[in-house]
Amino acid sequence: MSERQEDQGAQSMRHGFTTGACATAAAKGALTMLITQQSVSEAEVWLPAGFVHTFELIEAEFTQDMAQCATIKDAGDDPDATHKAKIVATATWKEEGGIELDGGVGVGRVTKPGLPVPVGEAAINPVPRRMLTKSIESVLNEFGVSSSRGVKVVISVPDGEEIAKKTLNARLGIIGGISILGTRGIVVPFSTAAYKASVIQALQVAKASGCKQAVLTTGGSSEKYAMKMYPELSEEAFIQMGDFVGFSLQHAKRLGMNKICLVGMMGKFSKVAQGVMMVHSKSAPVDFAFLARAAGEAGAGPELQQTIAAANTASHVAELVVEAGTSEFFNILSEYACRHALEHAGGGITVETVLVTMKGDVLGKAEVSG
Repeated sequence: MSERQEDQGAQSMRHGFTTGACATAAAKGALTMLITQQSVSEAEVWLPAGFVHTFELIEAEFTQDMAQCATIKDAGDDPDATHKAKIVATATWKEEGGIELDGGVGVGRVTKPGLPVPVGEAAINPVPRRMLTKSIESVLNEFGVSSSRGVKVVISVPDGEEIAKKTLNARLGIIGGISILGTRGIVVPFSTAAYKASVIQALQVAKASGCKQAVLTTGGSSEKYAMKMYPELSEEAFIQMGDFVGFSLQHAKRLGMNKICLVGMMGKFSKVAQGVMMVHSKSAPVDFAFLARAAGEAGAGPELQQTIAAANTASHVAELVVEAGTSEFFNILSEYACRHALEHAGGGITVETVLVTMKGDVLGKAEVSG
């Protein structure tokens, strides 16, 4: 399945709304209450995706000096860690003019360079910041509030610190809660664009942390094994690329990595050895004829090659090769993977590939420069 097909499939599913869009709605409601001293139950927000959405507001309360309300994030059909999270906005007047945005309880604070938000500030990303600022300005203008009167809006997520444990925020240097995110205001279910954006962000943090070597893994298990293999590297160097091998390689090189290590298991990495750079289970089949030829290069006899060519899965092939004692096969596969990866990245780097078992044992490895 191509990335475009995946995104088209996602379009038939129910979209949700980003934390940035929810924060903007809550902020609009809170400021409106602060100005009018009347309760509100909903807020309309213009989304960068190109349409207006009305958000339901809850827990509205206000005094002459403070107003607060919340909305519950609906992530649609996306398996989002922040689905059903309560996003709270508190608006207060301040003596100086201008608009001040900050994060409260459950919104993380940036502690490492390389992110789109400066170190020390609340993890409210640039697009949500612009959405919040424009929405606040529009409310002030709507009610004729003097430009000399300043307003402070604080975004909080009561369960944010707990939710953040399900994310990579701590790895990225975002401490104390979640990030307020979103570029279009909507959440596209299973979005490849969102995952790619997370890979780029992780690579930017690695670069800002001074990493010249990146270790790309296909998931949590392979990353755990990789961390044991490269104890000298900081945690920022380890990036879960998912199925996006080629994409991650190109951006790792673009962001200045001199060496890129690929650590993964037979199922996906046998495809990389074939030259497939998008290793989703539906993106391309395992080429068993190729694996049989590689086994022949490792010294496997005709009978074993025929058995491999008729195998069910790449893991089955690994079992057959291990039983036959033809372990050089895994080094050869790793070298093929290195060469294809190097070619895809356009050269100029060193690529190392390490094939591991489900238990983390190393099956084979290779390193190629070019």
